[in-house]
Amino acid sequence: MSNPIIFIQVHGRPGILEAALAETATIAELHQALYACGVQIDAETFIFIDEAEEHVHGLPHERVHGLKHGTRVHVGKCRRIKTTVHFLDKTEEREFSPGARVRAVKAWAAHVFKMDPKDAAEHVLQLCNSTERPASDTPLHQLVHGHPCVLCFDFVPEKRVEG
Repeated sequence: MSNPIIFIQVHGRPGILEAALAETATIAELHQALYACGVQIDAETFIFIDEAEEHVHGLPHERVHGLKHGTRVHVGKCRRIKTTVHFLDKTEEREFSPGARVRAVKAWAAHVFKMDPKDAAEHVLQLCNSTERPASDTPLHQLVHGHPCVLCFDFVPEKRVEG
């Protein structure tokens, strides 16, 4: 039986890399797979499995939890991403893991702004000072440019057609 394929997304590097890695892989084996794909790991690099809240850490012989076929491995310099959301005259902040998706931020924002589910469904997150509205499955680390580890969104209505 062949090893499952994992998908590697590196902060600041376009595209997705693929590697075969056993579900029972150790931290050292994960680092080796990343290195084989040309991904450099240093003391300031954090690795997250899918949308996990905590980064992969421990001794080299310890097992990496959460690996399976299709797992997304996020590699970057941010341990957390400080995320600000503006809605009308209100502003809320929260830190998310780099692998968290835009949909998680939207769900959190709808909750903290006490939006009715129907109203929330008619709103989207738009990057502050832009017209860019990232897809709901976009990992937050893909939206962070440089190394400030911060994001800002406006929670805005989707364009409505009334008639």
